[in-house]
Amino acid sequence: MRRSVNRMNKIRVLMVTSEWPEPGVNVTSHFIKRQADFLAAAGIEITVFAFKGRKNPFNYLKNWVRLQAKLSRQRYDLVHAQFGQSGLLALPKRLPLVVTFRGSDLLGSVSERTGRHRQRGVLQVLSRLVATRADAVIVVSEHMKRKLPSSIVSHVIPSGLDLRLFRPTDKRVARKQLGLPEDEKLVLFVGRPSQGRKRVHLAEKALEILNRSVPARLVVGWRVPHTDVPLYMSGCDALVFTSMQEGSPNVVKEALACNLPIVSVSVGDVETRLKGVDGCELCADDDPETIAAALKRVLLRGGRTNGRETVLALDEKITTEQLINIYQSVLACGRERHTITLSNRGSTFS
Repeated sequence: MRRSVNRMNKIRVLMVTSEWPEPGVNVTSHFIKRQADFLAAAGIEITVFAFKGRKNPFNYLKNWVRLQAKLSRQRYDLVHAQFGQSGLLALPKRLPLVVTFRGSDLLGSVSERTGRHRQRGVLQVLSRLVATRADAVIVVSEHMKRKLPSSIVSHVIPSGLDLRLFRPTDKRVARKQLGLPEDEKLVLFVGRPSQGRKRVHLAEKALEILNRSVPARLVVGWRVPHTDVPLYMSGCDALVFTSMQEGSPNVVKEALACNLPIVSVSVGDVETRLKGVDGCELCADDDPETIAAALKRVLLRGGRTNGRETVLALDEKITTEQLINIYQSVLACGRERHTITLSNRGSTFS
């Protein structure tokens, strides 16, 4: 049974993020708002400090001043930074600091222009610094731990799923609502096509090869309402996932929740997610021929998967409780240190 926070001891959290989704803007960070909403529903008093860094040091300095002023005026119990760069604004610490690392902040950035992966940039150095100052470190997948300093103990909490939103719908019903053709094989690609690390060109090339033997159309899920994404997942025959770098890709977990067959390159924690799921394929390499062959097998097999049953533990209600336990542990440790300090001071003057 889900526990809620005792109203008499409500935890006041200042959530700091540079990736807060804004209405009408095409973003993929809905998972941050969802986490905040579920925390609030569980009894946590959440205040969001949203800012835009845009890789500009002046923006970070300006928002550091704003955040410090906010911490001076209002009372909070702890700060929760989403992504390593957001944690910079909370240094030097005035309150206990929890940081969630989600991908490029530890793994490195990918150039939008060249598609080249840069693993050791300024962001990674600063994120590792933030990790050493944090009271609790969270990563969204196990493999990200290797990018942290060896002295850091971290918790693995993937982004949760709203299983009420991401659920299977009859394919014909979904296609009718979206205006998709009824009699074609449709392969879904979710993400911004111009984003270098998503490598849409691999998906497009794979579809070109696939069409030599199995006619299929690539459907790009971008610039569509977030609430329509589950319909696309129910209306299409497969998801193709070609990213070169990920922490724990939400679209893969969401597709599993909709029982959509998945063809993916090996990236992030996808191998773990697809293990034991019938009707999905993990490609041995990133060659478009390999991806096309996997798509052909999946499309000819047809049907849906048993993916939903494998992601039930990622229900946002469950991951919210895990996060609240970390909050409570951090605050308990802080109170213990405070008590020890007072005790030591008392013995000095006795």
